[in-house]
Amino acid sequence: MTPTYSSAQVQRPLDALTNWPHRPADGTPVGMAPITNPATGEVVREVALSSAGMVDAAVARAVAAAPAWANTPPLRRARILFAFKAWIEENRDRLAAVITEEHGKTFDDARGEVQRGLEVVEFACGIPQLLKGELTEDVGTGVDAWTVRQPLGVCVGITPFNFPVMVPLWMAPMALACGNPFILKPSEKDPSASLLLAEGLAAAGLPEHVFQVVQGGIEAVHALIDHPMVSGISFVGSTPVAKAVYERASQHGKRCQALGGAKNHLVVMPDADLDAAVEGLMGAAYGSAGERCMAISVAVAVGAVAEPLLQKLRARAASIRVAPGMVAGADMGPLISAAHRDKVRSYIDLGVSEGAELVVDGRNPAAFAQGEALPAEGFFLGPTLFDHVQPSMRIAQEEIFGPVLCVIRVERFEDAMAVIAQHPFANGVSIFTQDGATARRFARDIPVGMVGINVPIPVPMAFHSFGGWKASLFGDHHIHGPEGVRFYSRHKAVTERWTTAAGNASAFTMPVAR
Repeated sequence: MTPTYSSAQVQRPLDALTNWPHRPADGTPVGMAPITNPATGEVVREVALSSAGMVDAAVARAVAAAPAWANTPPLRRARILFAFKAWIEENRDRLAAVITEEHGKTFDDARGEVQRGLEVVEFACGIPQLLKGELTEDVGTGVDAWTVRQPLGVCVGITPFNFPVMVPLWMAPMALACGNPFILKPSEKDPSASLLLAEGLAAAGLPEHVFQVVQGGIEAVHALIDHPMVSGISFVGSTPVAKAVYERASQHGKRCQALGGAKNHLVVMPDADLDAAVEGLMGAAYGSAGERCMAISVAVAVGAVAEPLLQKLRARAASIRVAPGMVAGADMGPLISAAHRDKVRSYIDLGVSEGAELVVDGRNPAAFAQGEALPAEGFFLGPTLFDHVQPSMRIAQEEIFGPVLCVIRVERFEDAMAVIAQHPFANGVSIFTQDGATARRFARDIPVGMVGINVPIPVPMAFHSFGGWKASLFGDHHIHGPEGVRFYSRHKAVTERWTTAAGNASAFTMPVAR
């Protein structure tokens, strides 16, 4: 029997949440939604879907808490985040376990997600330095000018199922550090991690109602976006929804950053370290069952590298181990739901009908279980590999969000650049090469927001900012890092003069330096 991570290693994730299912006292939910363990198909708990009235009550609490939190010195806010950082470090396996239970990704992958979220908390702990403004003495005789950054107001995060800890931590610590109350609306598919984060912030000493969780579906989302007392909306999800959120928020005069979908490419040049490229593609295409906005779903093979690359990809993909996420040594767990599994499977059928060559077929996941029986009701697929994919095919154009890798063969580097440049998504892209001039040209000229050189998943660290271009981002601000500080704060310019009454003559022209 394959070993699993033992109960001594991982606490039952929700032991402390004795009032589950969460039913807020300030309203009647519009309904209850099941939360399913994707590895078994078992409904493990339910979540209450908030009504517009419940959203209104949460916003009212945030508005009441806002003045005191905005007036809390940044250093004190930072100390609470330091305590929250320590709580995450103590509870990382508890967080990872609930991610695996409700999302399905492997336990090790879930631990990595918690770590990447933790790094944003670490960055936000430096907020006293990050909020400093600028000062200029004597912009005019006896006149000084300076700038400050002040809180934006009540901020909202609407987050996806695929990173139930990391993406909320891209948003909430930055908003809180900048002095804003924050309301998190997580995915109803895996909402429990959000309550653990709320538990951690409370344990760290965050004042009541400065951070709140509103569970729910589309009614809660619309109520948050439309609410007149909400100042900023952060969203991560699919492009159609990101566009709709951005347009709706903008119509209501709100600041909005809405990160959408992706179709990320990895270019393999003839001089590339082929083994490194193959291993990079394995993790980038099939990690988390491809349910990542930064997943590499298209490999662009240039020239003579195509055939040896394909042979190595075929052998390596066939060796990937599919198993429940808590099984030690699993490479890939299930997809989030039966409906999403079926959607991804339909794309595999589509690729075959479009004329692509199906090299590795993941529609029979048992073939990748390495002798172990997969739970019959789990939402599993195996890794899938297509060759001879044409850029115009739907499997090359549309975001599949599953473990499907397409290989496009081109003759020249310029052809690879053209394939990527014409694509409507522009989130992330990578190239594997040993030629510095080629790498430099690629990084400079490719019209994509995040670029990797011999790095398969070019996700910036927390002290940089994350965001794509074109249909992958709506709004002017990328997320976390310096852009996060700018998004969650407002710039104010102050010009000041102190003078005697004799110097107060009326002036009917614009002031100038004298």
